Amino acid sequence: MMETPRLSVVIPVLNESGEIESCLSALSLLRKEGVEVIVVDGGSDDNTREKAAPLADRIVISERGRARQMNAGAAVARGHHLLFLHVDTRMPQGFDGQWLADSEWGFFNVRLSGSNLCFRLIERAMSWRSRLTAIGTGDQGLFVKRSLFELLGGFPDQPLMEDVAFCAGLKASARPRIIAEPVLTSSRRWENRGILRTVLEMWSLRAAYFVGVSPGTLVRRYYPE
Repeated sequence: MMETPRLSVVIPVLNESGEIESCLSALSLLRKEGVEVIVVDGGSDDNTREKAAPLADRIVISERGRARQMNAGAAVARGHHLLFLHVDTRMPQGFDGQWLADSEWGFFNVRLSGSNLCFRLIERAMSWRSRLTAIGTGDQGLFVKRSLFELLGGFPDQPLMEDVAFCAGLKASARPRIIAEPVLTSSRRWENRGILRTVLEMWSLRAAYFVGVSPGTLVRRYYPE
């Protein structure tokens, strides 16, 4: 019988042929140490799956939607802990999965890849906010013990803010472990859409969600494409 891995990394993707090889190559040492890497594709029409296949332990095809994809990956994962990782997020140097052994759930501080000084303010605000609220985001590498994930029923099936809703449920069970060593997350979203515009949109999204606007409405309003 195969030994149960201590950690399974679940990566939801959609049309990420330009990023997937870099993401998975960065996890190659972890794979050699027995960490399971699962890529969950939401229906890419490029060659994301073909590029991922030799660099991952398993490719899963799922309905589109980050929450559904992450739940699909968790359903086949074998690890004691689950780590949900965005394709453009890189783990800290020296991370080996042992950091999470005694953790119920948690996330990392975050550093953004861009050199603009605005990104230093944004990343600090993100890390400070998550510590204050005990709610992390997908950009911060969410991790959770499998038994707790299953107890909560996984990510809620919603098209936006699934990470916020998930963390809100988790913190009712246990305080998160917040790891000071940051993950490195791409600043491409801010660079492509504009830094100020993106910050304002993200603030508006969170504010609207917390006053009760449905995730479906928010998706149509902010991402009409």
